[in-house]
Amino acid sequence: MIVVAAAIVASGGRVLAAQRAEPAALMGGWEFPGGKVDPGESELDALARECHEELGVEITVGDRVGGDWALSEGYVLRVWLATVAAGTPRAKEHLALRWLAPGEYYDVPWLAGDLPVMKAVEKLLRQD
Repeated sequence: MIVVAAAIVASGGRVLAAQRAEPAALMGGWEFPGGKVDPGESELDALARECHEELGVEITVGDRVGGDWALSEGYVLRVWLATVAAGTPRAKEHLALRWLAPGEYYDVPWLAGDLPVMKAVEKLLRQD
């Protein structure tokens, strides 16, 4: 099963983190916003839909971050850099949202599947 996520970046290298509300095993952990790809849906369409549903924003998608990131139970995470094209992110399906500036990237307890992605995003942002 493919799961897509957006590493949404804003000015100053700030990265948007979202705090999980469910399921109970993941509640309180931090992740990149996104979700499952529906049957017949492209990965990028799913990414746009999930960002609209979860955050109320439209995004502009950039480069892919790494390859396939293994998650539990046979799920594979695919992540893209993105920017907000329209709207202001709101926590519609999460407990909270937080913009993390450089030096704050690890101030939240990232979920195990998202932590290596944050490290890859940090490396990409340093190259710019």
